[in-house]
Amino acid sequence: MSHVFRQLSTDDNQEYLELMLAAYAPIKALGIQFDAATADLARVTQHLTEHDVYALFVDGIMVSSLTLRYPWSTLPGPFGLPHIGWFGAHPDYNGQGWGKKIQDWVEQEILIKQLKAPAVSLGTAVNHPWLKALYQKRGFVPMHEKDLGKGHITLFMKKVLDPVAHDRWLSRQEIR
Repeated sequence: MSHVFRQLSTDDNQEYLELMLAAYAPIKALGIQFDAATADLARVTQHLTEHDVYALFVDGIMVSSLTLRYPWSTLPGPFGLPHIGWFGAHPDYNGQGWGKKIQDWVEQEILIKQLKAPAVSLGTAVNHPWLKALYQKRGFVPMHEKDLGKGHITLFMKKVLDPVAHDRWLSRQEIR
């Protein structure tokens, strides 16, 4: 079984759209309105143009992906840190840990080694029945809630990747 991690380009838009629609179908069925759940080819192509999107391919099949949004991008996260956006694993491969594998890889290879990011954030719906607990298990800490006008309250969470760098980053935030 071969595993390949790589950054996606707009050439991957159709396969990426199929992954996102499949991954977010159970969330859409819960009535939670995440943007990825209703994406179309034009929206996915724009998403791939504006953000860094990474995927895990197993035997040539895209099984999971994770988007990084940056403080300087068109859709920054709430803390001035890299922010995880669209994140999903194909439900046909449920229980195999592909979502955790892409998250771990992006954290180590991109956020820590390349960007030297002190922490990363993400947002999820407060009313989602299991995502908050999953993210807490993966090291994320709830920070605050906000109504973004999407029909649900968003819970923003943060994961410290480098405690020393995070303390330095926090001290600079207080100066502003």
